[in-house]
Amino acid sequence: MSKRKTIIVGNWKLHKNISEAVELATAIKNVLGGLGHLEAGVAPTFVALSSVAKRLEGSRLILAAQNCYQEDQGAFTGEVSPPLLADVGCTHVIVGHSERRQFFGETDEIVNRKVHAVLHHGMTPITCIGEQLSEREAGQTFAVVERQLTGGLRQVAADQACSIVIAYEPVWAIGTGKVATTAQAQEVHGFLRGKLTELYGQEVAQAIRIQYGGSVKPDNISGLMAQPDIDGALVGGASLKADSFVAILKNSG
Repeated sequence: MSKRKTIIVGNWKLHKNISEAVELATAIKNVLGGLGHLEAGVAPTFVALSSVAKRLEGSRLILAAQNCYQEDQGAFTGEVSPPLLADVGCTHVIVGHSERRQFFGETDEIVNRKVHAVLHHGMTPITCIGEQLSEREAGQTFAVVERQLTGGLRQVAADQACSIVIAYEPVWAIGTGKVATTAQAQEVHGFLRGKLTELYGQEVAQAIRIQYGGSVKPDNISGLMAQPDIDGALVGGASLKADSFVAILKNSG
């Protein structure tokens, strides 16, 4: 296990109405006091952010948004900007999730613009990267994640990079019940750490946290977290129930 502080965030995706979101956040908040070894967070839908933020006041639980637009304001119907997210209480924003890339056409360039926008407003981008099953089977995993990593971090200075969280999510393991073996996950995380070293030097690369995402559950989190370059998890389905998410937090170190 690394010396970097573990960060585990539940991505609720398009689930939970406002009352359900507040109830779930409350249950997680109530057990967080005894888990000082990590940072934990939740990412509700946009419409639940304000209510969840109020419930989390005074707690250590991170409030994250699932996405943002790259501009502060303008004629962009249906979008939500970084300053609005900061105003509601978000400290973290997920950018470049594979579902955004796959279903909404987000490119590395768009992800990069979002990273800069989130940083500009004093929040932490959780920048997602990961290969499709066809890309892994074709032996392209390293090329894909390198392109996404360098593209997403283009023109990000070293002092800014220290505050970014990278989330490696092999797309073939998201919501499928499949999970990369600990060796597979560590192999990619170690590769990413090496690329970060090339970009920013050893000190910065060792400070950047890299999460794993993809069918993370209470029974596999401890093995993943035992790897030297895995610093946390971005959790999907298992974050939608308090007992399973709390078990992940408790088993993380």
